[in-house]
Amino acid sequence: MVATLTSRRNFLAFSSAALVGLPLSVRRAPAATPPLTFDELYGSYSALGLTFSDKVERLKGETVVMQGFMAPPLKAEADFFVLTEIPMALCPFCSTDADWPDNIVVVYLTRTQTFEQANALIEVTGRLEVGSWTDPETGFLSRLRIVDASFGAA
Repeated sequence: MVATLTSRRNFLAFSSAALVGLPLSVRRAPAATPPLTFDELYGSYSALGLTFSDKVERLKGETVVMQGFMAPPLKAEADFFVLTEIPMALCPFCSTDADWPDNIVVVYLTRTQTFEQANALIEVTGRLEVGSWTDPETGFLSRLRIVDASFGAA
């Protein structure tokens, strides 16, 4: 029994000493990419409009994963699309900031690609940007964006 305790103590002491010299990125276990759902986007609704949720504010600038449906793109080849909670028939970009639907997120991809509308559930991974922004190339308004993104079947 004494030998077992001594062995455990030696192991723990050696392991701790070995970790001290490693960079923090090596010592920490990798964090999982946090999922974000449409229900978690906004915290409150008032006469002043939508307020982002605490979770969205906390994840601002972080890599997130979201599932949803690709709204019909404006053209077959582009570097962005709209992620929606349910399949849509029309592009939701034509809204004002006050009319912005609470169940869409704009996705900017890392590269231009050709889209095929399949109305299938997809999963998007990218960095979350928060706040009203108008795309200088298209003039489209967005309140939430996932940028540097990629997507695939969910």
